[in-house]
Amino acid sequence: MTDDRTVAGGVLAQCTQVLCRCLLRVGRIELELHQIDAFLSDFRAKLQLLALDLIHQQLQHRQDQPRTAHQLNSAIPPEIPRSSENKDIMAFRASVRRVALARPSPAIRSFHTTPRAFVKVGDELPDFDGLFENSPGNKVNLSEEFKSSNGYIVGVPGAFTGTCSSLHIPSYINHPRLKEAGQVFVVSVNDPFVMKAWAEQLDPAGETGIRFIADPSAGFTTALDIGFDGSAIFGGVRSKRYALKIENGKVSKTFIEPDGTGADVSMAEKVLD
Repeated sequence: MTDDRTVAGGVLAQCTQVLCRCLLRVGRIELELHQIDAFLSDFRAKLQLLALDLIHQQLQHRQDQPRTAHQLNSAIPPEIPRSSENKDIMAFRASVRRVALARPSPAIRSFHTTPRAFVKVGDELPDFDGLFENSPGNKVNLSEEFKSSNGYIVGVPGAFTGTCSSLHIPSYINHPRLKEAGQVFVVSVNDPFVMKAWAEQLDPAGETGIRFIADPSAGFTTALDIGFDGSAIFGGVRSKRYALKIENGKVSKTFIEPDGTGADVSMAEKVLD
């Protein structure tokens, strides 16, 4: 009986040692995964900053290089004669038109007799339930939020991007009249997990009262007609930089950056009056 107990004790000791080694390895793996995750988050933030700067430079370059009327006319292919239309030709023509007309050009806009239908003073907020706060299970409807209070919506091109993180949103966080502004929502075309992490970085203690809202489908941004095509870099529609003052459930003032990504008219010192 004593020998059996001795053997059992030895086996138990060996099992305990193996278990401790396994736990130690698991801990090391978790630490390495955390380090990898931190590196990827930092890398993604740097890529987003670079992408935003590139888009800003492209927009400025296009504004500095307006097209002539001849260039505008030659940019869109001529119509294919109707007599030769068939399904293949119609499909080809439609695809060519989409490519030609999808090219953003501030110079082309100047030839239009009516401006684009950006959100304007007097508009009601879209009744859209595809916004999220902190997690996919927590939906937010801004039209409902502003039925009982006034405040501001601040739109940004992307979480963790340079201008958004170091200049634009901090101008609201540090503004002396923030507490008098009412509800303040920061909206970006990102997923709720990214927005939650960004909020924790900018406002770790959650003392400002600013709420960070994800618009992952860009549905809210599109409804306001205030997005831009960032497919080449961001993978889809992104929001222009803007601020909206909301009173009685309607837009009472708009502060939309002329170039879409700069930080001037939408800064807190020009918005919070």
